[in-house]
Amino acid sequence: MLKSILNYAHYLIQQSVAKGETVIDATCGNGNDTLFLSRLVEDEGHVLAFDIQEKAIDNTKEKLSEELRHNVTVIQDSHENIPKYVDPKLTGHIGAAIFNLGYLPKSNKKIITHPESTIAALHEILKILKKNGLVVLVIYHGHEGGKDEKNAVLDYVINLDQKSYKVLRYGFINQKNDPPFILAVQKK
Repeated sequence: MLKSILNYAHYLIQQSVAKGETVIDATCGNGNDTLFLSRLVEDEGHVLAFDIQEKAIDNTKEKLSEELRHNVTVIQDSHENIPKYVDPKLTGHIGAAIFNLGYLPKSNKKIITHPESTIAALHEILKILKKNGLVVLVIYHGHEGGKDEKNAVLDYVINLDQKSYKVLRYGFINQKNDPPFILAVQKK
């Protein structure tokens, strides 16, 4: 059966990540992906979770505390600053990363991800990703500014060297109202 967007995003990451690895949630939002990643890498692994909004940070910490997850560092900063927080020894060893682009659900719809910071973060993550590692971007674009980010990110990934990366687009084409879709970038 066809998987929903978020289920497929998680399925792809499960194929890439091993127990004990370090992974990144570039937009932790309400903490759902952070919790998924925390469980996936188990106690031996580590998750770096980023968001610019205090509400997202609080939501994520609360979700993690409900399950007593202690293998996560939650960071209130833009994902474009990821290199400041990743130990250089981990270069080439990051298992995966996930982005949910758009705005924090049930929050201020004016606070959104932006093409410049998203592309900067994606560029930096690709440099530190392991061989066969994966970055999954869930692109919500049905809001003001969403189309600009969608187009900029598409332009960026379409132009990645096919000798170094595989890029997949997954989405439902018969849904109304700008349905979200996935871009997955695998490092060769």
